[in-house]
Amino acid sequence: MELFIIGIFIIGYIFITLEHVIKVDKASTALVTGVACWAFIALGMDSFGIRLVEMKYELHSHVGHISEILFFLLGAMTIVELVDIHQGFKIITDRITTNNRVKLLWVLCIVAFFFSAVLDNLTAAIVMGALLSKIMKDKYDLWFFGGMVIIAANAGGAWSPIGDVTTIMLWIKGKITAINIIQSTLIPSIICIVVPLLYASIKLKGNVSLISIDPDSKNNITTSFERNFVFLLGVLGLLFVPIFKLVTDLPPYMGMLFSLGVIWIITELLHRNKSYEKRKKLTVIGAVKKIDILTIFFFLGILLAVHSLQTIGTLADIADYLTETFNGDIFIINIIIGVLSAVVDNVPLVAGAIEMYPKEFTDSSFWEFLAYCAGTGGSLLIIGSAAGVAMMGILKIDFFWYLRKITLLALLGYFSGAFVYWAMNKNEPDTKLKSESVIDMKQEINNNFIYSI
Repeated sequence: MELFIIGIFIIGYIFITLEHVIKVDKASTALVTGVACWAFIALGMDSFGIRLVEMKYELHSHVGHISEILFFLLGAMTIVELVDIHQGFKIITDRITTNNRVKLLWVLCIVAFFFSAVLDNLTAAIVMGALLSKIMKDKYDLWFFGGMVIIAANAGGAWSPIGDVTTIMLWIKGKITAINIIQSTLIPSIICIVVPLLYASIKLKGNVSLISIDPDSKNNITTSFERNFVFLLGVLGLLFVPIFKLVTDLPPYMGMLFSLGVIWIITELLHRNKSYEKRKKLTVIGAVKKIDILTIFFFLGILLAVHSLQTIGTLADIADYLTETFNGDIFIINIIIGVLSAVVDNVPLVAGAIEMYPKEFTDSSFWEFLAYCAGTGGSLLIIGSAAGVAMMGILKIDFFWYLRKITLLALLGYFSGAFVYWAMNKNEPDTKLKSESVIDMKQEINNNFIYSI
């Protein structure tokens, strides 16, 4: 039965990676895969030595942890959409004036790097992709700059606790703390984007043909004050989340929901004198309609599937194999995970690692390096990260063009940053996984159930 469930997981994953070929949204496949895995666990409880009440307890526990991530993402996406509806991002885009290829590349990548850290890499890619399509004429300029923005956005998300869904997962699970992850991975992340930029700067020549943007366009539905105010409000609301956690020690999603509630009230008051139709477009009512709910469903399905593998003990076996094969070397194991994240979405890889190595302590080198590798490794292929998939959809970048033109640059950045992290931490005492960190998952289920009683 275990092999059958693993087979369902693999088949589901194949269909997820072939989303654009078979033209079936990956969210639907993820939901079917996640529920099917748990359905067969329920049907084969006897073969796993699990009782019905234990299985239900385990499922409820996993859904609770998954919900924390989903509520966090839902709150963050709503705040970002509010800023976008108010055209707050024009504060950044209107200040980009140079058309020199090298200067423009550095400006856009630096903006994407820090933008990703403050918001998230997916949002940074969406905003920068929309910007590129508005200011550039040549298709290959669009594609090249878009590819470099993907590397920058993923690098920027890797060192921030709210910059990438994988770091969010590690942070929510208590594997990393906000201040420590910034201190430990900021320099490697900077190297990850600076090395490709230096290499590309040698090759690039000339100027880019820019499309002029009219700042006084009739399409503007908000005033300059409203744009600036809501942009500042959104950024401060997102930055408040790690502060809220440090002060209250409550889960990050609580801080995110609090920020959303405050911003919601303020925007309602800001537009209270406008007609209902205009007010509806400029408050949370309008923002929620634009949220990519399919992303939420995808994460729900894939995380359910990953947790099902934890429940039947598969993740423990994989952890055991990696630990024994590479003698518990966290650098080799995480580099492999990072490369795999270019082929297999980094969300289930990190979710799997969290469950495979539950005894690694908070802020250990393993979790720090995992945040870097899983966050930046997805840049190796355009389908390897949420930022890449978003940019692919906006700019219609060809998969094989990206493979030829961008993958080498992403590899240079990925391994350069990894080398820097290794050089900074090679003498730390926790560079080997603890042998006791690989546990019998089935026994852990029974223990958790007994303790809950």
